[in-house]
Parts: sequence; structure tokens; C-alpha cells
Amino acid sequence: MTPDEFQRLTGAAPERMAELRAFLDHLTEANEVMNLVGPDTIPDFWNRHAWDSAQLLELAPDARTWADLGAGAGFPGVVLAILLKGRPDAHVWLIDSLGKRCRFLQYLVDDLSLPATVINGRAEAQTIRVDVVTARAVAPLEKLLGYAQPYFARGAQGLFLKGEKAEAELIEARKVWHVQSDLSVSRSDPRGRILSVRSLRRG
Repeated sequence: MTPDEFQRLTGAAPERMAELRAFLDHLTEANEVMNLVGPDTIPDFWNRHAWDSAQLLELAPDARTWADLGAGAGFPGVVLAILLKGRPDAHVWLIDSLGKRCRFLQYLVDDLSLPATVINGRAEAQTIRVDVVTARAVAPLEKLLGYAQPYFARGAQGLFLKGEKAEAELIEARKVWHVQSDLSVSRSDPRGRILSVRSLRRG
């Protein structure tokens, strides 16, 4: 995918595209000293990372507040914060337990003036209330739902980017959790899945 194709798919304004390019530059530089993403994925940034993240906005077009659990390199949270920039009341919480990743995320938030807050801590220990809780490549679903459960208790819906084992993970998770959910095919990779969770309670 080219930047022009990404812009056509998302309708991102030129200012947002410039910020995404700056994000890519910062990621490329930081990845040389930190293991943020697989080095071989950076050349495919616009599809593998940017579009993979941005597609979530189409599934929750009215959502303004998001919590990205295990925000890591900033996917999907930083991409969402960039694309939500300028919308009234938009805010993204970027939550990660590792200090060095949080320092990278804070640098991005400051440099790009993003509507985002970085939290260095455990996801399940936070008390924020959001419209959507999300995550990518954090943990197997059974464990991830445990991290996310407090957000559901405060009214959030869930949108989780998962890989090709999503169906098997959901079967395992349902041994522990009562989950009302849907699985859809990722638009960035037909092997990937997006798990949309409407409600969650422990079984």
C-alpha cells in the first residue's frame, strides 16, 4: 500500500498524512535501538501498521475516547490519535507497562501534539472510562479479556486486532468468559481478524 492509497481509503487530511509520515520516521529511528516492531514490517508501514490500525475507526465511527492496552509501538493507538486529531472531545489513552515504550510514546504525543495521554502501568489497574477499548498483539484472548474487563464494566465496547488463530483463541476464552462478540476479516490482511466485543462477563 502506498501513502496515496492509504489517504484514499481513510480520507485523511494532508496534515494528518504529514503526521503519519513523521510517526514512521520516528519509528524507523527508534526501532534501531528498541525492538518495537519487526524490522521487516517497516517497509510495509502503510498497510501492516497504519491501515491495520485505522480500519478500526470505520467500526466505531462515533467513538471519541479510546484506550489502547499494551500500546507498545503505537498501534493502533497513535494512529487513532493522529486521525482523531481535531475532533471535539477525542482522546486516546496509551497504556503500557514498560517504561522505555512509554517514553517513546510520550515523545510521539509531544512531538505531534496528539490528543493522547500515556500511562505507564498495568492496563487492568486503570479507572478511566472510554467508548472503545482496543489492543493489538498483546496477549492470548483469554488473558486480554481479563485486562479489558474493567473497561467493559464502565460501558466500553471492545475492538481487538487478532491474528489467524482468533477463532481458536475465542473458543478457549469462552471457557472462562461469557462473550457477546463478532469476528470480521481484517481489511489489511485477510488472515487477520477483528474481534468486536459488545459485552463481557466472567463465566
